[in-house]
Amino acid sequence: MQHNDREGLEWTVRGWNLEPTWAREPQIDAIAEVCRRVLNLSTEQACSVKFYAAGAFNKLYIVETAGGKSLLRVSLPVDPGHKTRGEVTTLRWIRRRTQMPVPKVIAFDDTQDNEIGFEWILMELMQGQSAYQRWRKMSMDQKTWLVEQIAEYQGQVFKQSREVANFDSVGTLTESNKSTPRTLPAPRPGRLVSMEFFWGNNFNYDVPRGPFRSSHDWLSARLSLICQKQAQLLEKEEDEDDREDARSIIRLAQRLVSLLPKVFPSLVNPAEPTVLWHDDLSLQNILVDDDGKVTAIIDWECVSAKPLWVAAGVPKALEGSKREEEPDRDSYGDDSESDNDEGDDDDGLDNEGKDSLYWIHLMEYEQTRLRRVYEEKLTTLWPQRATVASQSCLKSDFHAAVDRCAAGWYLTRVEQWIDAVEGGTFPRLADVLDAKV
Repeated sequence: MQHNDREGLEWTVRGWNLEPTWAREPQIDAIAEVCRRVLNLSTEQACSVKFYAAGAFNKLYIVETAGGKSLLRVSLPVDPGHKTRGEVTTLRWIRRRTQMPVPKVIAFDDTQDNEIGFEWILMELMQGQSAYQRWRKMSMDQKTWLVEQIAEYQGQVFKQSREVANFDSVGTLTESNKSTPRTLPAPRPGRLVSMEFFWGNNFNYDVPRGPFRSSHDWLSARLSLICQKQAQLLEKEEDEDDREDARSIIRLAQRLVSLLPKVFPSLVNPAEPTVLWHDDLSLQNILVDDDGKVTAIIDWECVSAKPLWVAAGVPKALEGSKREEEPDRDSYGDDSESDNDEGDDDDGLDNEGKDSLYWIHLMEYEQTRLRRVYEEKLTTLWPQRATVASQSCLKSDFHAAVDRCAAGWYLTRVEQWIDAVEGGTFPRLADVLDAKV
C-alpha cells in the first residue's frame, strides 16, 4: 500500500472523466524566489516569471533573467518524488548518451519541501514550433526528413539502451546505487511511473510497481490493478448498472489473466531486454524550425524502458488508419458546408476553406507513406526491428486489450477477440473492434 504524501492534489469528476486538480495554485512570487536561489541571483538582479501553459498535471512558467529565458515546470504529486526523479534521470541520460535534442535540466526539487510547495524542474527553454502546428505548411520532402531524423534519434536510443546500458526490465529510469559523487550516474529501470498506476485511486492499490523482469509481470500487475479497482467499486456502488459494468470488467480481466501466459512466458531468465521508449511522441512533442529540422523532443514525463515488442512499433505521430490513395482535394466540400464532427476545428489550424474530413484523410495517407520511411530507416540502424515487429502483433494486441479493459471500452469485442485467439485464429484486435455488427 502506498503512503506517500500527495498533499496539494485533488481528483475531480468532469463528465465521465476523472481529472487531477490543484488544491492550491503555485504562486509566482514563490517561483521567482526559487529561481533566484538556484540561479544565485541577488535581489537587484532581474528575474521575471510568467505563466506559459498547463498540462494534465503540471503548470509551465517562463523564467527570464539577464542570462536568458528558461522554463520551470511545477508538477502535482501524482507519484510523489518518483515522477520528477525519473524524468530528470531520463533527460540527463538522453543528453549524455545520444544526440537527440532534449532540454537541459538546470535544477530540480523532487519534494514539496520548498517555497513553491510542489515538485519542480527548471530546464532549458527549447526553440522551435511544434510539428503539429507547422505540418500543413510543410512539404512532403520536409515531412520525410523529419521522420528520418526521428528514426535516427530512436536508433541512437536503442543502441545505447541495448548495447551500452543493457537495460533488462520494464521501468522508469532511476540512478543506480553504484553511482558516487566522483562517477557518472548509471541509470537503471526502476519503479514504473505510469498513469495506469497512479491515476486516481490506482495509486493506493496493493500491486507490484516495478521494475518488472518481463512483459508477463508488467501486464499481470496491470490486470491485478484492474480487478482490485472494480472489486472495490462493487463494494461501494449501489447503482445496479454500474455494478454490472464492474462485474463485466472483472470477467474480462480474468479472461486476460488466463490468456496472459500463453502470449508472454511467465518465467524469464535472464530478465527481458528493454529499451527507453517515448510512448507519447506525438507531433505536439516534436519541435521543428522553419526548414523542418527537429530542434527538440519534449514531454518526457512517464517515459520508461519498455520491451522490444513495444519499441518495434511506430511513434505516436505516425499512428493512424491505413490509406494508400491520396485524397482528391477537389472532391471534398468546403468547411462552411460540412457538418462533419470528426475534425478539430478549435485547434488553431488553418483548414484553408476545406472540409476537415479532407485533412483527416490526407493525414492518414501521409502517415501510411511515412510509416514506411520510419520503418526502413530504423531497420538500417536496428536490423532486428523487422523480426521483432513481425513477432509482435499478438503481444501488441494483448496490450491494447488490457488498455480497453481498464477503460471499460469495447468489452464485448475484446471478448470476441479472446474467443478467436483461444480458438486458434489470430485476427488483429483493431479489425475485431472495427467489424460491422
